[in-house]
Amino acid sequence: MSRAADEPHTTALPGTLPEALRAELIAFRRDLHMHPELGNQEYRTTAALKERLERAGLAPQVLAGGTGLVCDIGSDHDAPGGRLALRADIDALPIPDTKTVDYASTIPGRAHACGHDVHTTVVLGAGLVLAELAREGRLTRPVRLLFQPAEEVLPGGAAEAVAAGVLDGVGQILAVHCDPRVDAGRLGLRTGPITSACDRLEVTLEGPGGHTARPHLTTDMVTAAARVAVDVPALIARRVDARVGLAVTWGRLETGHACNVIPQRATLAGTVRCLDLNAWRQAPDLVHAAIDEVATLHGAKSQIDYVRGVPPVVNEEDSTRLLHAAMAARRGAAAVEDTEQSLGGEDFSWYLEHVPGAMARLGVRPPGELSGLDLHRGDFDVDEHAITVGVELFTAAALLGPAGTE
Repeated sequence: MSRAADEPHTTALPGTLPEALRAELIAFRRDLHMHPELGNQEYRTTAALKERLERAGLAPQVLAGGTGLVCDIGSDHDAPGGRLALRADIDALPIPDTKTVDYASTIPGRAHACGHDVHTTVVLGAGLVLAELAREGRLTRPVRLLFQPAEEVLPGGAAEAVAAGVLDGVGQILAVHCDPRVDAGRLGLRTGPITSACDRLEVTLEGPGGHTARPHLTTDMVTAAARVAVDVPALIARRVDARVGLAVTWGRLETGHACNVIPQRATLAGTVRCLDLNAWRQAPDLVHAAIDEVATLHGAKSQIDYVRGVPPVVNEEDSTRLLHAAMAARRGAAAVEDTEQSLGGEDFSWYLEHVPGAMARLGVRPPGELSGLDLHRGDFDVDEHAITVGVELFTAAALLGPAGTE
């Protein structure tokens, strides 16, 4: 889906998207869409990005794992406050593409069903425009393009990218995420938390087992598992402020094989979600204590595998203001709308543990369509006008000051 024309711009800022480049970027996005790659397997995507950036006279560096890359534009000497990083995630999902379009996935069981192909194309397009501005001497703030692998792989490729030094010299970082509930041409913004934390939890309970005729002589494992399933979420809910939204939800409970045998083992697995960053940091200790307390009460020994996923994305105020100012400069302040905090997780949050930044929700719903195609569905698609909007948003952000002033 694409448009032939854009809305009029509201300022004379350079960095609007030429028609030829617009067409090239749509073709690039469709090529990525046809060839989706899972986390840490994005070799073709990485090679395509590297080739195009090198053709623009840039020097991209592939990350140590062989997928993903970084590319600097402008001199560090012009960065007293550090570079502005523009981040895109490049991996796809392990689900089939069910659309009937000529750019549908050619890889069985793989699809760009979360919009990462759009994120990638937007950062590439911004990089190409900014590289031209840098050659003309009109880029006042150096930029780093960051194409990150494995966002969909818990705990997310961002943590490994940070460990590899991609934030060295970076003073601020920005990103967008496709939002099918927002019209193309519009942007959703929020200061503070915009996504939630999500961790994975697995609990193994053990006891001696025995006969169901004599539960008093052993650990009644089924009852112990049931009490953990019911009581732990209730305990957690009473030990933190309800406004932080810390919740344990079970997705699996397994125990026993015969009606007259008390089993020796039970397993429970689920997720821990949290709306608040500080509460998320305390969550492992709170969850461990609650599980141990309930298990011990019922005579079971517990082994807990608590896997950190991602913290909430917490948009820093100045960075959010910068995105707002950039969108207003391109399409007017009315093109920005408030957005709510979602319960989804996004590993962009790992970057915000180290540098200030913000993520915006990039509208991808065709205007006038009442129900968008939701993320993580095989029929997900976008209004490709969003690519132009994203490119010009990022170029404006690079040309404005860190807090959105020229």
